[in-house]
Amino acid sequence: MKRKIIEIDEALCNGCGDCIVGCAEGALQLVDGKAKMVKEDFCDGFGDCVGTCPTGALQIVEREAAAFDEEATIEHVRSTQGEEAVQRMLDAAVQHEAKEKAAAAPKPAGGGCPGMQIRTGQKSERPKAKVSTSEVSEQVIKSDLDQWPIQLHLVPPTAPFFEGKELVVLSTCSPVASPDVHWRYVRGRSLVVACPKLDKTEGYVEKLSSIMAQNNIPKVIVVRMEVPCCGGLSMITQQAHAMSGRSDLVVEEVTIGLDGELRGTKQL
Repeated sequence: MKRKIIEIDEALCNGCGDCIVGCAEGALQLVDGKAKMVKEDFCDGFGDCVGTCPTGALQIVEREAAAFDEEATIEHVRSTQGEEAVQRMLDAAVQHEAKEKAAAAPKPAGGGCPGMQIRTGQKSERPKAKVSTSEVSEQVIKSDLDQWPIQLHLVPPTAPFFEGKELVVLSTCSPVASPDVHWRYVRGRSLVVACPKLDKTEGYVEKLSSIMAQNNIPKVIVVRMEVPCCGGLSMITQQAHAMSGRSDLVVEEVTIGLDGELRGTKQL
C-alpha cells in the first residue's frame, strides 16, 4: 500500500539519537552510529521523530510500504521497553488522532516539533508584579554556581571542580523554566550545560565520558525539560556512562515541566 512513512538521509544523520527518543513506537534504532528503521510495520508515519532531529536527516515521504501494524508494534515496544513505554505509545496514538482531526486547521507558529509548540499561561497562580530596572540591583539573588566554564564544549575534562563532586548535566532551558534549579541541583555540585537540539553535539559523548572516567564523580544527574528533544541529553549521558567504564557510577534523570514543576526522577 502507498502511505506516509519516515525516510532517513544517512549523510545528514549525526547519530545523536534524538529521533529514537521521539519515536514512541520504537521503529528506529542506532546501527553503526546512524539512525535506521527497525521495521516498516512499526512506523505510523506521523513523524514525531522528525521534529527532534537537529540536522534535518528525517522527513515524511509517501511511498509503497507495509501497513502500520499496531498490535505487532505494541508487542515490540513491550518486549524492548516495558509497559510504561506501551502507555506512552498509546498516549501518542491519541495525540495522532487529534492531529488528524485538526489537519485542516491553521498551523500554529513554531513548527512541528513538540518542543517548539507555542504555549502561554503555564502558571495557574496570579502573575507577579514586574520589577522595575531601578529595583533590580537591590534584589539580585545570589547564584549557586561556583565554577567556569560550564558549556560542555568548553569545560576541560580534568578541571579541578569536577573532582569528588556529583555532576549535573543541565539542559539549557531548565534553569530558565524553574527558579528552583540552582538550589536543588547546582548548589554543591559541578555541572555542564548542553542542548541536544541546537548544539553541535559531535564529541559530546566522548567529552562527557572523559569527565566521568578521569574524576572521582559519585553520581551524575541529568536535568532535562519534558519536551521530547531534551531526551537526547539523557541518551548522550547514557552513552558516555557506558563508554567511561564506570560501573560504580549512579546516573539519574530529573524532568522539569514547562510550568517549572518537578515531573519526576528516575535512574538511567
